[in-house]
Parts: sequence; C-alpha cells; structure tokens
Amino acid sequence: MDGQCSERPHSRTPTGRMSSAVSQNSRISLPVSTSTKDSSCMKVPQDSAHRDRCSHPTTIILHKSQSSQATLMPQEHRMFMTEAYSAATCFKMLQDMNSADPFHLKYIIKKIKNMAHGSPKLVMETIHDYFIDNPEISSRHKFRLFQTLETVIRASDILEETWEKTFTRLALENMTKATELEDIYQDAASNVLVAICRHSWRAVAQHLETELLTGVFPHRSLLYVMGILSSSEELFSQEDKACWEEQLIQMAIKSVPFLSTDVWSKELLWTLTTPSWTQQEQSPEKAFLFTYYGLILQAEKNGATVRRHLQALLETSHQWPKQREGMALTLGLAATRHLDDVWAVLDQFGRSRPVRWSLHSSSPKNSEDLRWKWASSTILLAYGQVAAKARAHILPWVDNIVSRMVFYFHYSSWDETLKQSFLTATLMLMGAVSRSEGAHSYEFSQTSELLQCLMVLMEKEPQDTLCTRSRQQAMHIASSLCKLRPPIDLERKSQLLSTCFRSVFALPLLDALEKHTCLFLEPPNIQSLYSRTTEALDLMLQSLIMQNPTAEELHFLLSHLYIWLASEKAHERQRAVHSCMILLKFLNHNGYLDPKENFKRIGQLVGILGMLCQDPDRATQHCSLEGASHLYQLLMRHKIEALQAESQAPKELSQAHSDGAPLWNSRDQKATPLGPQEMAKNHIFQLCGSQVIKEIMQQLTLAELNDLIWTAIDGLGSTNPFRVQAASEMLLTAIQEHGAKLEMVSSMAQAIRLRLCSVRIPQAKEKTLHAITLLARSHTRELVATFLDISIPLDSHTFQLWRALGAEQPTSHLVLTTLLAWLQERPLPTGASDSSPCPKKTYLRSLAAMNMLHELQFAREFKQAVQEAYPKLFVALLTQMHYVLELNLPGEAQPKPQAQEAAVSSPQSCSTSLEALKSLLSTTGHWHDFAHLELQGSWELFTSIHTYLKGVGLLARAMVQNHCKQITAVLRQLLPSLQSPEERERKVAILILTEFLYSPALLEVLPKQAALTVLAQGLRDPSPEVRVLSLQGLSNILFHADKQAKFAFYRCAVLLRWRLLHTLFCTLAWERGLSARHFLWTCLMTRSQEEFNIHLSQALSYLHSHSCHIKTWAALFIGYTICYHPQAVLQMLNAVDTNLLFRTFEHLKSDPEPSIREFATSQLSFLHKVSARPKQ
Repeated sequence: MDGQCSERPHSRTPTGRMSSAVSQNSRISLPVSTSTKDSSCMKVPQDSAHRDRCSHPTTIILHKSQSSQATLMPQEHRMFMTEAYSAATCFKMLQDMNSADPFHLKYIIKKIKNMAHGSPKLVMETIHDYFIDNPEISSRHKFRLFQTLETVIRASDILEETWEKTFTRLALENMTKATELEDIYQDAASNVLVAICRHSWRAVAQHLETELLTGVFPHRSLLYVMGILSSSEELFSQEDKACWEEQLIQMAIKSVPFLSTDVWSKELLWTLTTPSWTQQEQSPEKAFLFTYYGLILQAEKNGATVRRHLQALLETSHQWPKQREGMALTLGLAATRHLDDVWAVLDQFGRSRPVRWSLHSSSPKNSEDLRWKWASSTILLAYGQVAAKARAHILPWVDNIVSRMVFYFHYSSWDETLKQSFLTATLMLMGAVSRSEGAHSYEFSQTSELLQCLMVLMEKEPQDTLCTRSRQQAMHIASSLCKLRPPIDLERKSQLLSTCFRSVFALPLLDALEKHTCLFLEPPNIQSLYSRTTEALDLMLQSLIMQNPTAEELHFLLSHLYIWLASEKAHERQRAVHSCMILLKFLNHNGYLDPKENFKRIGQLVGILGMLCQDPDRATQHCSLEGASHLYQLLMRHKIEALQAESQAPKELSQAHSDGAPLWNSRDQKATPLGPQEMAKNHIFQLCGSQVIKEIMQQLTLAELNDLIWTAIDGLGSTNPFRVQAASEMLLTAIQEHGAKLEMVSSMAQAIRLRLCSVRIPQAKEKTLHAITLLARSHTRELVATFLDISIPLDSHTFQLWRALGAEQPTSHLVLTTLLAWLQERPLPTGASDSSPCPKKTYLRSLAAMNMLHELQFAREFKQAVQEAYPKLFVALLTQMHYVLELNLPGEAQPKPQAQEAAVSSPQSCSTSLEALKSLLSTTGHWHDFAHLELQGSWELFTSIHTYLKGVGLLARAMVQNHCKQITAVLRQLLPSLQSPEERERKVAILILTEFLYSPALLEVLPKQAALTVLAQGLRDPSPEVRVLSLQGLSNILFHADKQAKFAFYRCAVLLRWRLLHTLFCTLAWERGLSARHFLWTCLMTRSQEEFNIHLSQALSYLHSHSCHIKTWAALFIGYTICYHPQAVLQMLNAVDTNLLFRTFEHLKSDPEPSIREFATSQLSFLHKVSARPKQ
C-alpha cells in the first residue's frame, strides 16, 4: 500500500472532504519558532486544530541529557546532530500529515518511505514517539499515521522483535476501536498488522488465533486481517502458505463447537448476509468468513449439523454475485468431507418452491423476487466448487454433476449472470477431472450434453461485440472435454468446430470491437482479449489432434477451416489462416502424426494456402507462406520417417525373431523441433509463395495433385479478383509441371468450362486457357470428347477452349483427327434394340463434331491443320450430310423418347453440315468448285436424301472440270471407304470415283486395271445404289475410249459439213483394220489441210503421253502422215521425237493385233529410209 493517499468511503458514514493547507515553510529548525508554529496551525481545520494545539509542544525536545552531549567527540556530535535533525524532520512531517491535502500527503509518505530505507530504526522510533507524545490527536491524523507506518514496515527489510511487538500491540489496540471513520480507520490499523506479517507471520497468526477462539464471534477487523492473509500472494512463500493454510484448518477444527452456539451461529449468518458497502467487490473479511465457515463445516462430524447450516445459508439472498460465489465456496469446502450431505442439500434446494419459481420467471417484480432470481446461478457455482474441492472422490459424481448443470443451463432464465456462473462452474469441474488420476480411463456419459451447452452459449454470444472471456472459457472447456472418454462423435465435433470458428472468425475488426466498448466505465483491453480468445481456439484444435493424431483427423479439422479461408472478408481469411498456420506449426514441431499413414487430401490445403499467398492483406500473405513452409517440412519429415520405418522394419523384424527383442515402433521416436536458427537456415523459409508451392507439389502424390488442381479450379469461380488470379496461376503451374500424369482430366475440363464463364480478369482467363493448351499435349482425345459434350449449343466460352486446344500446331492436327474419328461414329437412334441401348451420347458427339469442324475452319489456330486435312474433311463432311439426312428420314413409328432424341440431334444439323462443306471449299482455296455449284444453285440438292447423290456427282464433276489439285489426295482417302461396312460411306465413295474417272489424275493413283477391279467389286455390293453407280462407272470413256472417240469424230464431221458423211458413218460403225484407219486419216487430212501442222504437232505431243493407248494412236497417225507427206513430217521432227518414234514402232512390233504389228514393221523400215535422206 505504498503511496496510498485516499480514504475509502464508508457505506453508512459518508466522510466530508478534508480541508487542509500546506505549510509555508517545509524547513524545520531546532527549536521550532513560535511564528512557524502559528503559521502552520492557522491553516488547520478548527475541529482538529483545537484538540491538537495543547498537545503539540512548541519545541522538539531531544531525548539526550546536556551532560552527555557535552562529553561527545566532535565527530560523534555531528552524527548526533544529523540524526536529531532527521528525527525532527520526520516528526515535523508526521505532524503536517494532519493538515495535508491528498497530493501533499502522498508526497510526505513517499519522503518518509525513502527516509526509512536509510534509517528504518529512526523512522519507526519517531512514529512510535509521536503516538506516545500525542495521545489526543484526531482519528483522521492517526489514520494517516497508520498508513505511513504500514508503508514503512513494508519497505523495511528487517523488523526488530521489539518493534514487531510494539506495533503489533498498537495495531491490535486500534483495529477494534470505534471512531467516526469507522471501517477505514480499523482497516488502516489492521493493515499495519498485515505488514508485520511480512516479517513475522507466525507471531501475528498466534495473536489472531487467540482472538478468534475466544468463543465470542470475532470482530470484523480480525476477519479482515485473516482475509488479507488468506488471499495475499506476496506475504508468504510457498512453504509458509502451506503452513498458514494448515493452521487455518486447525483453527476451524477448534471452532467446530461454536456451530452449536446459537448466538455465534446467528452472528456468523448475519455477517455473511449483511450487504457490503459495495456488492461488486467482496470484502476481505467476508471472503475469509465464507472460507472459514466451509472449513468448520468440513471439520464437523455430524452430517445433520452440516445440512442444517448449509440449508440456512442457501435460504439467504442470492441477489449479489459475491454472495453467490461465497455460498458456493462454503458448500464446496464442506463437500470435501460431506459430499453426500452437500449433494442432498443442493438437490433439496433445487426442488424448493423459490428455486422452481425462479426457473420460470424472467422478470422479478419486487425485492423478494430479486432475492431468488439467481438461485440457479448459486447452485451452478456450488456444483463447480463441490467438484473442485472433492478431488479424488469426484469421478463417480461427474456425470451426476454435469446432468444437473446442464439442467440449470437449459431451464434457467438466460442472462449474463447465468452464463458466467455456468462457465465458472464448468471450468472448476474440468479442472477437478483433469487432476484426477483415473480420468483418462473413466467413461463419462454426459460430455456430449455439456458440449452442446457450450455450443449454445457461444451461439448466443453477440456477434458484433467482444466484451467478456466467455468465448475463450467455453473453448478451454471444450479442449478439456476432448480429452475425456468416450471420444466426441464426428457430428458433434463438426458442430463444435463450426460454432467456434463462426464465433471467433466472424467477429468484426478490432477497431469496430473497441468502438463498442468506448462508453464502458472500465473498457476491456480488446487486443488482449481477442488474442487470448484465438489462443483458446488454437489450443482446442491442438487438443483435438493430440487425442487423435491421424491424417484423417487433420483433414477433418482443416475441412472446417476451408470455408473461412475462402471467405470474402479479408479479416476472416486472416484469422482463419493464422489458426491454420499455428496448427501446422504445432504438428511440424511436435511430430504427432504417424508416418505410416498417408495424408488425406493435403493437395486441397496446398491449393488454398497457395492462393492465400497472393492475398492483398500482408498479414494473410505472411501466415499463408509460413503455414505452407511448415507444411512442406511436415511432408518431408513424414516421407523420411516413412522411408526409415520401411527400411528399419525388416532389420528389426529379423532381430526380433533371433533374440526376442520387441519390434520397433515409429511412435517411439519423436521429431526434434526446429529451433529459430535451424528454421532460418532451412531454405524453404527463404522462398516466396509460388516457389514454396512448387516445392510442395514435388512431394505430392497423384491424388493429392488432383486435389490441388480441383482447388484451383474452384478458385476460378470466386468473386475475389486476387483469388481468381491466384487460382489461374496455380492451375497453370500445376499443369505445366505435372499435367502429363494427371487423371480425371475430363471432369477437370468440364469444371474449368463452368468457371470460365465467371472469370472477368483477362490475365486470369488467358492463363486458364493456356493451362488447357498445356493439358492438351497429353490428353487431347479426352479433352475433345469432353468439350464435344458441352458444345451443343456452342457458346463463346466453349469456343475459346477449342481454340486453346489448337494453340499448338501438333495438337491442332490431333484435335481434327479426333473430331473426324467422332464424326465417323454415326449410329442411328431408330436402329437400337432393347438388348442394345441407343448410344445417345455417341450420335450427339458425332453431330457436335460436325458442328465443331465447321466452326474451327474459321479459327486461325486450326487454319494450317484444316488445309492439310482437306481430303479427310471433304469425304467426311459429304458422308456426314448423308447421315444427317438419314436421321431426319420419315420411317416407322418411333417410341416417344426415341423420337425426342432424334429431334434434338442438332439444331439445323442438315444446314450445318452443308455450311461446313461450303466453308471447307471457301477457306481452303477451292473457290472454283464452290462457285461452280453456287452459280448453278446446286447446293439445294444436298438438302434431300433423294437429290443428295446428284449433288455429290455435280461437286465431284466440278472438281474434275476445274482440274482440282486435291483429286489424287481425295482418291487416296476414298479407296478405304469403298470397303467400309457403312452403306453411306461406300455410296459416297463410289459416286465420287465414277466422276473422277474423267480426270487424267485418277490414273496416278488408280491404274486402269485396278479401277476395273474396284468397279467390278461394286457390282456385287449389297446396296442397289452402289451396284448401279459401279455399272455406270464401267461405261466410262476410260474403258471404252474408241466408242466415244468415233462419236466425237462423226459429230465434228457433221459440224464441219464434210461430204460422204454416210460413208464416214459406215466406216466408223462397222469397218475395222487398216483400211478403216486409212479412210479416217484421209478424211481428216484432206478436209482440213490448213490445220495440217496443228494436227501433226498435236500427234507429236501425244507421243510423249504417259498413256500407252494415246501414245500408240499418235504413232499410227504419224506413220500414215509420213507415208504421204514425208518431207513435211521430217521438217517438224527433232532428234528426240525421231528416237521416240523409233522406240514406239519397235514396241508396236509386239502388239497383240496382227495388223498393227505388220504396219509397225513396214513403218519402221520406211522411217529408216526416209530419215536417211537429206533434208531439203
């Protein structure tokens, strides 16, 4: 009580404000002059100055004789004078206390305290002398002197026995004295006794015991001192504290007979129930009296007496909180020896009419109602104290106590008092259980109900304020409950986690919480309160994982955190990630998890932490990075320990078999926590967020990688821009590093498509699409099949995915190849049977593939691939149009579901396939073929199954007439289709082939004999249309060139109006051999002599033809010409032509026809003669 300067007001006698004055001269001289005395006394209040004036001497008399002073040496004289001066100064300050104001009084006490450090004996002697010399000073002056004396005694290191006894007697004399200051005067004197206890508590305790056991109920001041001694933590050492408590017990045992004294018992109950000057604080004397009463009842052997006293105590008022706490303490202390009796008293009291009334009444109407309103709160506190004081005997009673506490929690009127009483009682109960040796093996049946109460309590806490410790107390209790048996079931544990997280994480920002308490008289420290609340939450999580240190439990705990880690509110994410980091740090440093057990869905945690490493909030970034680093270390340690366990097991197993030693247990080894220096050296703590996540990815299994990617995909759908950006970067990184080995790619692609619609950030969308491009390198076919399922109808987001698929040239070719493969999967829904279900998805994919082949022709990513795949696309699209027309054919009546399936084949599927063919021609440079049909209006032929073949024929004919460079490539693509099991493919192929027979390019791919073979096989085709088309092909000019040529020759003669047309007709129609050929040559050369050179030059050019047939007839024509116009021919022949002509006639000498052989022989001889002649 150093520096104490204010008097405590009293409830019954209010004190007036003391008027005082400060002395004008603080310097004290020897002797004190009259003027100084007068000036100081003039300022003193009249009521005290009058009484003190006569008793105060005008000079300070030194207690030394004149003769002794004369005999002192000079040095000793100086010491004497110094001490005398100090004593006089101290005496003057003691005197000035009477008139000093509170501020000056504090200064005086401080100076005296400092003086006591140097000369404690002098100060104590001066104070004692002042009391002796001034017995008539006022009570207020004495009150201040007692305060000073207390301060001096407390400040002294040693208190001599003489002073101890002197001041003990002084305190005992005054602590029971009645003055106008009442309690505060007595307390000041009592505090002197308390200060003496710091030096010699045993002597003071002996005095107290003597006064306490007189048989008369002790004075209030005596109880006050004992209350201070019992509650003080500074006065006693640990050993002395135990001795004091033992002495209290002995006092209580000796006080047991007083319970039978009616006067003493009534005085006790009256003192306990009399209201204090403030009901918010328990006075030391009353606090001690509740404890002392409990100890006496504990020592009482008669249970009936105990019951009678406890019943009387409980029938008093329960209005004030300290009163309720005191009653509960008394009941708890009594229960240490009389548990059954206390239980019976509480049970009877709980069934009494006032208590039952208080449970159903929430609005008290008078003072009597207030007396009982919080009786249930007293009962709850009593049960807590019973549990705390019963110690080893409490376990069998725990379930009964909990059931009663749960009952009063649910059925009492809810308010802050009940809540705090319930929490306090439960904390005491859990403390008692935790201290019991057999608690870890005891089966408790009421823990679940108690846990439910805690959850209800936290749910009732206001979500916008944090003013009390209720949340942290509830979570501390929950942590203790988690350690008991049986374990908490998963559903209840899930409710607990959800409730705790919501109660803590959803609190407003600290600034907002502080604003709610700014008007409080004593506002709590919000920062400290919140920190302790979060610590309680973290301890609860650690308790849960310690009770079940498995990967499954870790996943269970984290799964309840994920919703808060993904919160839209920054402060909620920050709080959640801090708790997550603390949990990971705890596991990393303690190594609780079994290395033999694989982590479960740890990839999800990695993904979430990775995204939070890019959170705009710096604190969240830091916690996320630290949490990810601890997770990396945890994974590495887990992997190393697992490898060690695998390598150690065979070795230990062999040793166990050989010498009987126990098998090695991985739990016998604990991971060594990393110190700060080791942690600083670890490279993982030096990396940035993205690098840490990359490092962790290297340690994840395939399933964990899949979880990470799914987490990133989910993040794309967030409304937080940073989360979307982070998710896209993580998705790209994961696929870039590990895309080739991923599974479930189809589901991932579908999910990406769904999230892509909500991505509004260009950079994030670009990275997501780039991830699809990388994924397509190894999973093209899966992605094509997946995107086909979501491409009817096609929207812009899906089309972006298709473009991403073809962003790389090798992949774009593979995409088109895969689409063509799906295009060729063309089942007819109406042909399905009951045993073979209709492959709805297959034909829908076929139609979707047709649609995509149309759309991708316009995408720059697929331009080169479409150009190179033109032959395949051309044939496939023509066949697809036939397939679509088949789907729309009217046929047999279909069941309604099948009819609906056929109807949804594709929106405008027929026109789409036709448009795809048109765009293929236009985008790949085949404008001539496109224009040929467009200008004739022939595209309409492709819209009906009846005119479809005519349209295909016209298109193929246009390609021949326009000398299309792709005819040979298309022919190579057609040939396999001729053997297809599908009729439509054979039909399209044979139709195009019959038209391509008119193109010279056909023979480059298909020789004449091979073409005849193909057409001959077509005559045996099951399809009538294929057979007809094959027969038409066999009549082509390629196989009957002479008939065609004769008709053409005759038509030319008619047009040129040659004579002897009838003779020409007969020759062409029926004559054979050289004579016929000679006649035809004569007609040609004699009727058009002006074109002689033209005919001869054409024949010379045909001599170089690759066609053996054309080359033969060119040689025959030149041979006839040489016979009649040798010089003209020789003039036009060069050396190359001459040599070629010689070789041709040599070859004709072996012709199957005799006339040609004869003609070739004669012409060869004639040619030698003519060529030997000199040219003119």
